[in-house]
Amino acid sequence: MFPKIMAVVNITPDSFSDGNEKLNLNERISFAEQMVNYGADIIDIGGETTKPYSNPTPSNIEIDRVIPLLKQIKNKFPTIPISIDTRKVEVANECLKHNANIINDVSGLQYDPEIADVVAKYNAELIITHSKGNPQNMQNNPFYENVIEEVFNFLKEKIAFAKSKGVEKIIGDVGIGFGKTLEHNLTLLKNISHFLLLNVPMLLGISRKKFIREITGEETPRNRDFATMLYYSLLLKEQSISIIRVHNVQLAVQMKKIYLSLC
Repeated sequence: MFPKIMAVVNITPDSFSDGNEKLNLNERISFAEQMVNYGADIIDIGGETTKPYSNPTPSNIEIDRVIPLLKQIKNKFPTIPISIDTRKVEVANECLKHNANIINDVSGLQYDPEIADVVAKYNAELIITHSKGNPQNMQNNPFYENVIEEVFNFLKEKIAFAKSKGVEKIIGDVGIGFGKTLEHNLTLLKNISHFLLLNVPMLLGISRKKFIREITGEETPRNRDFATMLYYSLLLKEQSISIIRVHNVQLAVQMKKIYLSLC
């Protein structure tokens, strides 16, 4: 089975992948529509960048960015699942009130553990991502004794915590690029099937990330889309990924069609 395709729709001025592009609400709505029409299964809306060395966005600003876009997408596509990429309980609560379906917490419940309570209240889905530190310091010489074991145990602990709060639908994410060196990222990717032992669906987000630049030398994030898809295609044989998070949905759908033609 091919993973679900999660489309990244940022509405931030400083995203690493598409900052300053299509920040206008109407343009972002059109962009989201295009992603759905291409074949995205999930729309992931982000109102705060969590790239390395970025500063937090106040909750009220994040809400003001995200809610109008959420409302418009839900109005046009009422059945497509909407994920909200946020670390903040206030943002999660407001978005779930407006019919968001998934909270994608890249802090792994470290920033605001109360997100688990809010997700349980609305019977929504929760994505728990491993992250070492916070965006301000996570790339300052990250160190692990055993990156596979430490990431696995972190996710296991946070999944248990979320379940204790009443969250029933949980997705895990090893957090490629979140407090990890190139070597850490590659070790996790080579052993991604190990995380099936967590007994939750796994999301993988590698689209346009820095480690691809470190391997290919490609400085421009949008020019890393082909390499992104090549990595995803090589990992599909593991059958251990349930969702792939991408910026280029059109290319991901092409990969899906090719994959399914050989099944």
